[in-house]
Amino acid sequence: MNNKELAQNILKYIGGKENIKDVSHCATRLRFNLKNDSLAQSDHLKQINDVLSIVEQGGQYQVVIGPKVNYVYEEIVGLLGHDKTNDSDDVKSKNIFTVISGIFAPLLPAFAGSGILRGLVILAVQFGLLSDTSGTYQILTVASMTVFYFLPVLLAYTTARYFKTNVIFAMVIGGALIHPDLIAMMGSTGNGTMSEFLGIPVVLMNYASTVLPIVIAIWAYSYLEKFLRRVIPEGGHLVFVPLISFFVMIPLTLITIGPLTVYLSTGIAAFINNLIESNRILAGALIGGGWNFLVSIGLHWAVNPIMIQNIAEQGYDYIIPFTFATNFAMMGAALGVWLKAKNQQLKRYALTTALTIAFSGITEPAIYGIAIPLKRPFVAALIGGATGGAYIGAQSVTAQAMVFGGLTTLPTFAGGADGNLLHAVIGLSIATVVTAILTYFFGFETNELEQGSSSI
Repeated sequence: MNNKELAQNILKYIGGKENIKDVSHCATRLRFNLKNDSLAQSDHLKQINDVLSIVEQGGQYQVVIGPKVNYVYEEIVGLLGHDKTNDSDDVKSKNIFTVISGIFAPLLPAFAGSGILRGLVILAVQFGLLSDTSGTYQILTVASMTVFYFLPVLLAYTTARYFKTNVIFAMVIGGALIHPDLIAMMGSTGNGTMSEFLGIPVVLMNYASTVLPIVIAIWAYSYLEKFLRRVIPEGGHLVFVPLISFFVMIPLTLITIGPLTVYLSTGIAAFINNLIESNRILAGALIGGGWNFLVSIGLHWAVNPIMIQNIAEQGYDYIIPFTFATNFAMMGAALGVWLKAKNQQLKRYALTTALTIAFSGITEPAIYGIAIPLKRPFVAALIGGATGGAYIGAQSVTAQAMVFGGLTTLPTFAGGADGNLLHAVIGLSIATVVTAILTYFFGFETNELEQGSSSI
């Protein structure tokens, strides 16, 4: 069925348009806030071929459909006939994971494309195909790193869309944080340079590549804009809403929100990174083994901003390689099922999900269509991911870009310490092979195989 037909069927079995408060999406899931969850017919939804699973978590009704979620989402929004996307009046009912996914999901393709390009440029330099002093190198570096430098502007846009406030005004606030004159005010001192605004001390910071300051600032701004539009006569909205917004929010962000959130986010990232560095083998085993569980319930979004910040500020991250181990372990589970399965429908689906991970880094089709229904492959993936993650941790492998883990994104391991790419490949091979072997020999019984194939 095409995307429009899929959207129509989802709306039909979710209780109709009238049962939807709002809808959003992440990389693989449609996320509904429903007026009455009991009206949703999960059994009927699971029978739709393109629906991989139903997850009810954090007050949301989530329909997992895989990489084409964005296209189906657009069809659903069109069918609704009016805007029910991320109703800001109901923000209080959303949890932190919903908010994070709503803000960061639109940027993930940009991170992935930029990251792969950056990795390819580094590989070209290492193989002597490109000089790091050439104009070509410099232009490609700009092309691959722009998304990170202008992260405050991009996040201003996605945050404003999520909280339904003026995106242009929000982007101006984000742009102010990386204005060249503001950076020049720091001189050679850098972060911590003192200035003042109307006699109020201002701690100047470099907000290029930062995450939390602009997200909190635009969240606060969404309330200010509502207030201004309520108290200012409509005829004055054109001039006075942006005038007061910029006068209040840009200094407020520079005086309080910016420095506080920079210190907070830096502290959180440092705490997690220090934990990893204190015992990288254990960290690799825990994250490599447990990430699939977090993905299955949608909690992995809580860690994504930390990885993004590490890449943006340090140029590398330790957590992303562990998530690669998880993805490759799930690919190994799918390959193990493909090798052992006798049911041709399940065999084809298992191979399809393995290829989906290899080329897009999306694991949900394998998690919900193979591993969880057959149970033991999921456990095998946890063990394989932990084994590969432990090796990756022991070798201090780093990723140089924020990407989903798959074969096409391996260039993210270019750069780093000597042997970084080689150790990444070895660790990921361990995760894949261990999981495939465990799945093949212990993965499922015949009766489980038939039950699993019926849900595909």
